[in-house]
Amino acid sequence: MSEVQDYKSSLSDVSSRKFETFSYLPEMSPEQIKQQVEYIVSKGWNPAIEHTEPENAFGHYWYMWKLPMFGETDVERILSEAEACHKAHPNNHVRLIGYDNFAQSQGASMVIYRAKAA
Repeated sequence: MSEVQDYKSSLSDVSSRKFETFSYLPEMSPEQIKQQVEYIVSKGWNPAIEHTEPENAFGHYWYMWKLPMFGETDVERILSEAEACHKAHPNNHVRLIGYDNFAQSQGASMVIYRAKAA
């Protein structure tokens, strides 16, 4: 039997914390992020952008960046809003969400900009 890898993550080390499935993978390139946005749009999900301070990423609600982009299908516009959020809040994590209004849940959620470790 192969060994299961232990991911060192702790509350005291902000840079080690994991948020969702994608956070266990290497950081996504801009092209990979774009592909995720394309997937969200292809599913008909409504994109939204949220941000929060690294120390509040687990036990608090994330701040919404503007309103969800209901019906937005322009991938470049979605990406530019995420970048604008990151520029406005460079010390915060920024995540992209795809809301599935039929299932009334999140179809996708991923941190696309991580705050730099202090």
